[in-house]
Amino acid sequence: MVSGVTAFWILMGVAAVAAATDWVAVGTSNHRLLYGAKPAVLVALIAAAATIPSGHTDLVDRRWWFVAALVCCLVGDVAWMLPRDLFVPGLAAFLAGHALFIVGLLQPPAPPGVPGFAFSPTGLAVAASVVVAVEALPGRVLLTALAGSGHRPLIAPVCIYMVAIATVVVLATNVASRPAALGASLFLVSDTALALDRFVWPRPWGTLVVHVTYHLAQLLLVLSLVR
Repeated sequence: MVSGVTAFWILMGVAAVAAATDWVAVGTSNHRLLYGAKPAVLVALIAAAATIPSGHTDLVDRRWWFVAALVCCLVGDVAWMLPRDLFVPGLAAFLAGHALFIVGLLQPPAPPGVPGFAFSPTGLAVAASVVVAVEALPGRVLLTALAGSGHRPLIAPVCIYMVAIATVVVLATNVASRPAALGASLFLVSDTALALDRFVWPRPWGTLVVHVTYHLAQLLLVLSLVR
């Protein structure tokens, strides 16, 4: 019988292979391959997170919030890869996912007393300042583009989404987990690249950048659950 730890790493390997396949599909515009590979990444990551044995994580409660968040991201993935304009439903799914990631990051380790979990006002303030400084220019460019291109109704939901992903980054950089911090930061990079590519400055390589940073982000967020 395959142990829980072995199953976890097998599923992570499957997710990595599916992600690489997705990147090839994006780079070669192979939509049939994309339709299989893209959702396969999240399916494998959801299964991997769910199979982490309790003896190999101090984050049992966080794990299940992350599983729920990944399910929402899977819904968003499917919405955005279909040849229809499902941007708003996809955005709503990812917003729900970020809300679940936020709740998950707020869950304390069990048993209590794991070093580095307590949020410090200084750490949160520094992280928030860095995120605001980094995202101020692209955020302003994006909102200006939305206002001037007939997408004004998207301004409010996009602002809410920006606050949500920024909150994920701020919290993730304060939970003493490098994979969580790097994963959340890459998620922010991916979302920023996607928005700019879609509404401001479409580039031939834009979609590939979005997919690579997004999948690396999700892989790292799942890895952050393992002890």
